[in-house]
Amino acid sequence: MEKSFFRNIKDKYNTLKILDKYILKQVIMLFLMGVFVFTSIIFASDTFITLIKQIAQYGIPFTYAFIIIILNLPSIIVMTIPMGVLLSTVMTLNKLSLSSEITVMRACGIGLNRIAKPIFIFSIIMASLSFLINETVVPVSSRLSTKMALVALSQKNIPDGKENFVFKEIQDNGSLKRLFYVGSCKNKTLYNITVLDMAKKGTLQVLQARQGKTAPEGWIFEKAATYTIANDRQVLNTSLFDTSVVRFGIDLTKEMNRNLAKEKNFVQLLKFLTLKRNDNNSNLTPEDIQSYSIELFDKIALPVTTIVFVLLGVPLAITPPRVRYNRGFLFSILIIFAYYIVRALSISFGETGSLAPFLAAWLPNIVLTILGLFMYYKKVYTIS
Repeated sequence: MEKSFFRNIKDKYNTLKILDKYILKQVIMLFLMGVFVFTSIIFASDTFITLIKQIAQYGIPFTYAFIIIILNLPSIIVMTIPMGVLLSTVMTLNKLSLSSEITVMRACGIGLNRIAKPIFIFSIIMASLSFLINETVVPVSSRLSTKMALVALSQKNIPDGKENFVFKEIQDNGSLKRLFYVGSCKNKTLYNITVLDMAKKGTLQVLQARQGKTAPEGWIFEKAATYTIANDRQVLNTSLFDTSVVRFGIDLTKEMNRNLAKEKNFVQLLKFLTLKRNDNNSNLTPEDIQSYSIELFDKIALPVTTIVFVLLGVPLAITPPRVRYNRGFLFSILIIFAYYIVRALSISFGETGSLAPFLAAWLPNIVLTILGLFMYYKKVYTIS
């Protein structure tokens, strides 16, 4: 009798292990597909548009721009992991529901909690992986990306060793903004430089220098003169100087500060904010502090979204018997769309000071968690 009892327990345990493997196999396959698809979409749309803008507007070499984009790939993957988990959850359970496998499992005494257990465990693992990537890989890749961007922007695609060449800057409307003529370039030092600056309407500024070079703080000219000429060819003023730094409207300090939060992990950013808040001479504005504080809380909120998506996706995936088509992909897209709209709004309100930084980062998760708990409770304790 005792042997039979323990044998039944063992058989049931083995059956549940088989069930876990069966569900996880489908979830993992769809998860990998989802991460690949969503990463490709973001990579092919937003990232390549940025690549083209950088090449056209700043003269960044294609190789530099492409490497910068590759270095930004880890931060994109952190965003797509929750999407992939949601897609795999909804698609897998929707498929099992349509084939009546979930109905059979529940009839055999296997509740929805038990069916969803391996998916929740998988989501916790993926949330931890997302947090780990965001804390270790993303800061390093972001620092390298910023350094390469600064080098590329400061060098302006200058061909070392070449003589008598020109390059230009184009405005957003496609018209010429600045034209640079360089007599020669040796060891990254420019000689016999002439710059025609047409950025200001109604005037033309001509700069001539014996030599110069580029740096992150701007263009450094030596032994130079500038002439401001009106449209009627009248010389408005002339300036002579030994050394001068000209930025030509490109503020590379903003480029450096933009990715500062990504270049630090949670602990580093927390220490940085604590130091800056206590520093009366800090060069950061209150808006910068607010933005970095949101980024700090978001470093935890974004990975947790993976679990929240599963909580919301499980009840939505259980299809009523009358529905005979797979609604999984549609549900996934709608949830992702709704989440990122709420996320964009909450972060925008947070950056303007209307919401506290913690609430700005966590509001989407709080809203979806409340909705998910209600739907999950209703689905678990109601047999459709």
